[in-house]
Amino acid sequence: MKIPSSARLTRLASYLTGSLVALALRAQTPATLDTYVVAATRTPQPAAQIGTATDVLTSDELSHRQITLLSGIFGFATGTPVTPSGATGEVASVFLRGSNSNQTLFLMDGIRLNDANTDYQVFLGGATLGATDRVEIAHGPQSTLYGGEAIGGVVSISAQRGRGAPTASLSAEGGSFGTVNGAVAAQGASGEWGYALSADTGRTANARTNNDFTHTNAVLRLDRTVGTNLSVGGTLRWYHGVTGEPGDRYTNDVNNTNREGNVLATVFAELTPGEHWFSRVTIGDQERRFESDSPAPNPPYGSPSATNTVKNHRAVLDWQTTFSGIEQHRITAGLTGEQTHTRNDGFGQIDQRQSLLAVFVQDEFTPRPNVFLTAGLRSDDFDTFGRATTGRATAAWLPDGKTFKLRASYGTSFRSPSFLDLYGRDTYYVGNPNLRPEKARGWDAGVDWYLPEKRGTLSATWFETDFTDLIVYDFAVFPSTVVNADRARTRGLELSAQTTLGGALEARVAYTYLQADNLTSQTRLLRRPRHAFSADAWHDFGHGVTAGAGVAFAAGRQDVDALTFATIDAEDYTVARLYAAWQVNSRLTFKVRFENLLNEKYEAVNGYPALGFGAFAGAEWKF
Repeated sequence: MKIPSSARLTRLASYLTGSLVALALRAQTPATLDTYVVAATRTPQPAAQIGTATDVLTSDELSHRQITLLSGIFGFATGTPVTPSGATGEVASVFLRGSNSNQTLFLMDGIRLNDANTDYQVFLGGATLGATDRVEIAHGPQSTLYGGEAIGGVVSISAQRGRGAPTASLSAEGGSFGTVNGAVAAQGASGEWGYALSADTGRTANARTNNDFTHTNAVLRLDRTVGTNLSVGGTLRWYHGVTGEPGDRYTNDVNNTNREGNVLATVFAELTPGEHWFSRVTIGDQERRFESDSPAPNPPYGSPSATNTVKNHRAVLDWQTTFSGIEQHRITAGLTGEQTHTRNDGFGQIDQRQSLLAVFVQDEFTPRPNVFLTAGLRSDDFDTFGRATTGRATAAWLPDGKTFKLRASYGTSFRSPSFLDLYGRDTYYVGNPNLRPEKARGWDAGVDWYLPEKRGTLSATWFETDFTDLIVYDFAVFPSTVVNADRARTRGLELSAQTTLGGALEARVAYTYLQADNLTSQTRLLRRPRHAFSADAWHDFGHGVTAGAGVAFAAGRQDVDALTFATIDAEDYTVARLYAAWQVNSRLTFKVRFENLLNEKYEAVNGYPALGFGAFAGAEWKF
């Protein structure tokens, strides 16, 4: 389906945004609690006081909208196009604010999921969210707080502490493409203890031959309050997925398989030694194993059987402390140490280790009651390629203290060269140990308008990021290698609106206009939509009945033809969904949802068809 022209898209976005404003202004609803954001400063801050463009999604919002896949969160945020290579379980990429797919950092329960050597794309394509997961997306360069790969921004996902009376639930779902899923969840608090647990498993055949996907996920968080000044806890997050991998629609391999196992665990302690001090120490560990099995025959070139295994291990120590004893200042400082080891018996034959020690400091300065400034510096020291130093500053100003906020930010960031880039060796390739990290500097400026009685927020942001020293292949030499050569620039406009009206209506609208260009080759960056729009509204009709609908479209993309490898204008597409639930009583709820409601035939990545119309129904039992 062809979507409307850019002018009509803009008018549609304006109409939907205006409709949300009108609903919010007419509604009589009590004030809601302020939204706090952690990812923007590493400390809890009211959203109205930060200069970083952020999106926050709570577990309740995601549950209302029946979003369970990790990849589904990006339909509610500006500047975050997600590009799956086909159906559920296939690899997926995020081009946050037009950055490359390997220039966005994912944090899971406070430790990084990905780096230059550890891929997030398989995890993103198949993993599900935990029942208490909270999502924060901080836009723009964030290396000053989080180090490498945080060029486009940071996606932080964290399991929340269990609270209140113990509750538990069982749920099951089935539907199109032979889909069957089951889940269990429990959370609560008792005395000094808090717990939150969720686990799910399922399978789907998808729509192509050899494209079955099975998965198992589990998320656990335990907390204990030791005293008035100390609490301790831990998290465990496990994902296992097996995907039949037919390749593109021209290949249609009948027996290739991908397997991913990913375990992330943390132990943490939070200490308040004095009135103005707060410290947190996190010890983390990640174990990832990815296996690609390609038995013969292997169309279309008839290559011999092969199995490629990638193993990633990461040990993390992260410490931060915050001091607020100086009037008008809150200072956060800390260090991060990492030990990583990657083995890859495929292309490049990698077996390498890396040590990292990083230190950072940040000052949150409030010179006036309605002016909020931050400034920070960080130094990352790698024993492989050297040191990277980054800085970031933000400003937020509420002229009248409540109606609207003006904000701006500027930051520098980097992406580390991978072991393959530095040390890989193959018959026709050799790594370059003299590589420098990819660098970026970016700024944005925007305004947030707060609707009366805290009914919602309207936001507009202009952003621009310049990339230098991008790592690219050099085929002019033999064997080929990689060099720091390319420059790029991304810029655009993000518009969003969100409302929460008395708990009965939740609505979000997001639109992004993006220019993303390789300045060296004078070409557009691939798979970045010039126009991206999404809208979703959920309503509680009373008597236990709730329903919602969403729509998303992308227009103005370029891609690579899967058959000819030529650059092409990719198709525009529109995808709609509809979902509803009926809470029969306090224990039993029936749910139904329809994905790709218009049965749109499209390929987010050329050659990899997306799923068509799908209908799913399920039930949840609470006890």
